[in-house]
Amino acid sequence: MSVFDDFDMILNCAHMWNWAPDWYLVKSIYEKFPESYSLLTPFAYSYLEEIIRTTTPDYRLPLFDRDRQPVKVNVGMGLIALAIKENQNNPDYVALLEQTKRHFKYTQLSSDENGRNSVMHGRIHPRFWTKESFEQLIHDIAELSKYSRF
Repeated sequence: MSVFDDFDMILNCAHMWNWAPDWYLVKSIYEKFPESYSLLTPFAYSYLEEIIRTTTPDYRLPLFDRDRQPVKVNVGMGLIALAIKENQNNPDYVALLEQTKRHFKYTQLSSDENGRNSVMHGRIHPRFWTKESFEQLIHDIAELSKYSRF
């Protein structure tokens, strides 16, 4: 399956108004400018977390509570762990979630970066993004898309 087949699968499952227009644009940009993967990767990571979130109780939580305080939601590896816990009745989906962990890694806060790019949830530093890792991310999003609950 090519990356463009993966884009089509994502588009078939994406919410028509909220996400599909952006995915059409991502596909169009990547077709014309294949080296744009580093610009498109952050969007893909955002979408990855959003489709996983749709299968958890975190989906549709408000951004702020009644006291105007931010509502805590799971992200990165914590979100994947929650999705695995909440979807034990779907072993195929859980297996895909286990594979998705490769797109994240645990980090520790360190003083050598002054907190820049250091977070307690999972992430991959941009210097490790490659065309191949972008296309693998797109493929994994395509595989997970059929389980989203938009």
